[in-house]
Amino acid sequence: MSNLKEFTKGIIKENPNLVMLLGMCPTLAVTTMAENGLGMGLATTFVLVCSNCVISLLKKIIPSQVRLPAFIVIISGFVTLVGMLLQKFVPSLYDALGLFLSLITVNCIILGRAEMFACKNKVIPSIFDGLGMGVGFTLSLLVVGSFREILGSGTWFGIQLMPDFIQPMTIFILPAGGFFSLGVIIAIVGIATKKKPKDITCTACPNRDMCKFASDEPTEEKA
Repeated sequence: MSNLKEFTKGIIKENPNLVMLLGMCPTLAVTTMAENGLGMGLATTFVLVCSNCVISLLKKIIPSQVRLPAFIVIISGFVTLVGMLLQKFVPSLYDALGLFLSLITVNCIILGRAEMFACKNKVIPSIFDGLGMGVGFTLSLLVVGSFREILGSGTWFGIQLMPDFIQPMTIFILPAGGFFSLGVIIAIVGIATKKKPKDITCTACPNRDMCKFASDEPTEEKA
């Protein structure tokens, strides 16, 4: 159950893009098409899972003084491997992602999970953490890319969706459209996941006996 929790938290609750607002540069840059967003997301997921696994295995060996440089070396090795595989088998996607594929090495999502989770936890939870964060990142890129491609080009994964008499809004495949699309999706996710106020009492408060306003009646928690 704990491993399942580590996996699911990155999909919605702690989604790196739509909730924690990390990795914004590749999200805005490569999501002009759904295919590009999916490719970047899968590449990042592979690097996340593999780097989390290796860093967790080596956490007791890596000296604290060179922790971050060691993390970057490990991550860059997997990024290089991904780049070689894409260049060999999916050259069109490799060309489309361009420089942003190499920049996965310093993606704050990957470094953040290495620093905050992988170097402090066992291998299996670290793998589930990386997989969950990667899936959440991939889904967010796919949604933003689909939104922009459908409205900006009238296609989805190259399939024509809009009839010929409807003119696509090309602004959505430009930077301004990327910011707008991402903002709209973040707002929708924020509204959908907003927690309802809880009823709280003073019962558990350590200063209850000294407070003249203490009460056992529930009050609405303020935002």
